[in-house]
Amino acid sequence: MYRRLYPAVISSPVTSHLSPLPANPAAPRRRTVVLAAAATAALAPLAGLGASAAHAAAVAPAPAFLHGVASGDPLPDGILLWTRVTPVPEAAPGSGLGPATEVAWEVSEDKAFSRVVARGSVTATAAADHTVKADVRGLRPQTPYWYRFTAGGTVSPAGRTLTAPAHDVNTSGVRFGVVSCANWESGYFSAYRHLAARSDLTAILHLGDYIYEYQSGGYPEAKYVVRQHEPKHEIVSLADYRVRHGKYKTDADLQALHAAHAIIAIWDDHEFANDAWAGGAENHTPGAEGEWAARAAAAKQAYFEWMPVRPSIAGTVYRRLQFGTLADLHLLDLRSFRSQQAKVGSGSVDDPERTITGRAQLDWLKSGLAGSNATWKLVGTSVMISPVAFGSLPAHLLQPLTKLLGLPEGGIAINVDQWDGYTDDRKELLGHLKDRNIKNTVFLTGDIHMAWANDVPVNMATYPGSGTAATEFVVTSVTSDNLDEMLHVPADTASLVAETAIKAANWHVKWLDMDAHGYGVLDVTAERSQMDYYVVSDKRRQDATAAWARSYRTLSGTQKVERVTQPVR
Repeated sequence: MYRRLYPAVISSPVTSHLSPLPANPAAPRRRTVVLAAAATAALAPLAGLGASAAHAAAVAPAPAFLHGVASGDPLPDGILLWTRVTPVPEAAPGSGLGPATEVAWEVSEDKAFSRVVARGSVTATAAADHTVKADVRGLRPQTPYWYRFTAGGTVSPAGRTLTAPAHDVNTSGVRFGVVSCANWESGYFSAYRHLAARSDLTAILHLGDYIYEYQSGGYPEAKYVVRQHEPKHEIVSLADYRVRHGKYKTDADLQALHAAHAIIAIWDDHEFANDAWAGGAENHTPGAEGEWAARAAAAKQAYFEWMPVRPSIAGTVYRRLQFGTLADLHLLDLRSFRSQQAKVGSGSVDDPERTITGRAQLDWLKSGLAGSNATWKLVGTSVMISPVAFGSLPAHLLQPLTKLLGLPEGGIAINVDQWDGYTDDRKELLGHLKDRNIKNTVFLTGDIHMAWANDVPVNMATYPGSGTAATEFVVTSVTSDNLDEMLHVPADTASLVAETAIKAANWHVKWLDMDAHGYGVLDVTAERSQMDYYVVSDKRRQDATAAWARSYRTLSGTQKVERVTQPVR
């Protein structure tokens, strides 16, 4: 039965008009009648035109949906829908060209769209790069829906999405695909294809580096590039970021992922520039590339235009989603408020005036963790919170590791782009977990192109005696280069030496894989949270296969990870 829905909330600068469905679906709505009359009136003059003029009108280019459809940020009663319409061929991403175009959307309980439960329209404009969002509410909890868009008679591909469980429901489980670090030039997105093929996922958690900002051949070197960026230069302006986002969303595997599952995304540095912080980035030259504030604002605008993400506090991505009484998901923004990374030898990593989160976000996170009644507190963090000491590594291994992990190239064993470079924030957060006896906190992390399963020590210096405050699962990259690729040596050569040295110096690191590319699947029940790690056979092949590699879990109440011999089925 059709239901009257709450008004849709649409992300600025596009607008939407929600049309409640009629009580009698067989009766034409007034809007339908008006549109039909308008169409008849518009076609009538063609009868008096010459054959050539009528033909020209008939073959005028129709709007197109070239960048797929997407949904994101599932709520118990709603979902955020996204697409991009190309109203005329010249209205390419970043062009600023093309007329305002009305885009209709509809949501159905079935794939055939015979049970439509919500519909509305959005005006796509060049001011928003002809991207559109519809924040649909009034849906049922934990229910699959199908959605699609229409413009000028052109119908988009259909997407499937899933709403979250009701906040007060003791749901039996949730399951997330987990990904990060997808560099277009480094390979193909087959990891996305394999996740798209799964029908058992609640949503996809993307932990950052959805796009990369480098010029073509900047990373990796030109001779190792699998496919070229657009634009080919490093992206700096709003138009540049729009073009790069648009190029990514022409990828068939990425389109399939978005069409199959809702996505929950946060950004990391490469949505802006390498090693970004509140006032700049390693990969930004003031003057030559403009002011950082303007570049960061352009990157954020393009991100919110092109991603099915609701802007949160202060226009950032830190926000919280709830999945019944089973899990709260706290999502962090670790680029917008952080202090500049520590300098080599400065000794400032312990400075209490330096921050990775910013005061407001850290207080928000602590309050949310302490006030959560969920069995599991999941924290999406774009960079690793577990401490890492390196012991003794050969110089030829330490140098590429400094690039992957953000270490000072002088070799000081501090990972300054991660939480290791902001130890006061980490100490406060982990102390909060211990002092408040907050159990079952699991950090979910990307960024460093490696897979890890870690206990998170309360105090690294006295671990294991200090105990653990949480656990952490880090997923490897979709395509971005790992250690052996940076050294241009066969897999499982240099990486094995580095892995052995790191694990020997870090007892809390239970597993580390420096070679693979792939994704994770996090399965959460009341009894445990388990991460299944999957690897793809060859990132340079579009037809790459995927295989399970390892699994680790955290049993409720333990704050420790342990190996599991098989993935969740």
